[in-house]
Amino acid sequence: MQLPLEKIRVLDWSQYQAAPVASMMLADLGADVIKLEDPTTGEPGRGWMKVGGITVGLPLGHNFYFDYNNRNKRAIAVDVRKEEGRQVIFRLVEKSDIFIQNYRPGLATRRQVDYQTLRRFNPGLIYVNISGFGPKGGDAFDPGFDYLGQARSGILTMVSPGEEPVPAIPGAIADQLTGIIAAYACLVALIARDHFGVGQEVNVSLLGSMIWLEGLALALRLGLGKGWQTRERRKMGNPLWNHYRCGDGKWLALANPQFDVYWPKVCAALQIENLSPELQHARLENLKRCAEELIGVLDETFARKPREKWLKLLKESGIICCPVNNLEDVCSDPQAWANNYFVKFEHPVLGEIDTLGIPVDFSEMPGSLGRAAPELGQHTEQILTELLDYSWEYISQLKNQGAIG
Repeated sequence: MQLPLEKIRVLDWSQYQAAPVASMMLADLGADVIKLEDPTTGEPGRGWMKVGGITVGLPLGHNFYFDYNNRNKRAIAVDVRKEEGRQVIFRLVEKSDIFIQNYRPGLATRRQVDYQTLRRFNPGLIYVNISGFGPKGGDAFDPGFDYLGQARSGILTMVSPGEEPVPAIPGAIADQLTGIIAAYACLVALIARDHFGVGQEVNVSLLGSMIWLEGLALALRLGLGKGWQTRERRKMGNPLWNHYRCGDGKWLALANPQFDVYWPKVCAALQIENLSPELQHARLENLKRCAEELIGVLDETFARKPREKWLKLLKESGIICCPVNNLEDVCSDPQAWANNYFVKFEHPVLGEIDTLGIPVDFSEMPGSLGRAAPELGQHTEQILTELLDYSWEYISQLKNQGAIG
């Protein structure tokens, strides 16, 4: 079966999460992603046995962190610090479409694998830099990690109900989102190259990606001078745009923006009776006075039955709702499995495992999880012989020089 990006080749000189996620997304859709790693140490993410206090180590030196971020890729071990190693990379650049890197700003230039150098070998190359804070301004050369992307973008204070910022949101969401934005940027640059015949340098940052994630909240601040306030649950302005604890301790969410339309339906579905006239016939214009009291009424009502019974009643009445899932709930959500957001994958070390699928459904050319993350240098000889036509004698010479592993 053909894959949508199978004629695209990507050189992935990256570490940790943001850039590896970008190239992994391209690999999932068929791109030939070649991961460039130091022959001695490999990418630092290979050595992470704990992430966020959680043990992620697997047998034979594998770990979930690296394996997830680098699936569907091939790997070549090449020393970018040696001239002979750089010559290998230059040859690969001639046969590639995209080069992605997220090392500290300035390192690519010092290693002579920056855009200005590589474009000489391939003018149509799309070169993607991923940084903490963007390529311009006084902090352009500062190192950046996920936590700093979350902190500087304002999201830790935006989602906090009080003055103290919440801790970093788990899962390295700034890294993950930046990888998604970088993959989007790669595809846009590919289209532009096909239309106009030009390669280019593309810059993506943790700060820029997180600002875009917060879009409307920051647009309101810029345009109206008003900030988006996170309210306590009991003080939400619309009781039907809120979440409630049910009798089994599980939560459900209501998302009905037209209060006047849906409040009578909610009262009927939940059999809410004997309210004061103001509450029974509440309307948008008097919600400011009675919203908190109505939330209390709904709290008492939902506490009487388990969540699944309430969800069934609400859906049958045409009320917009869904469960509030924890991570365990999400991983067993039948809707997520039905759409292949989670899939079964045959791992060469672990056997069949559950993992994340591809979040987009293509009717004719879907993506594929065909290859586990590579061992360090697993495909070095294959790439050098098949792609670059190197002789085995020359490969042995490069190994003796320490240029490849």
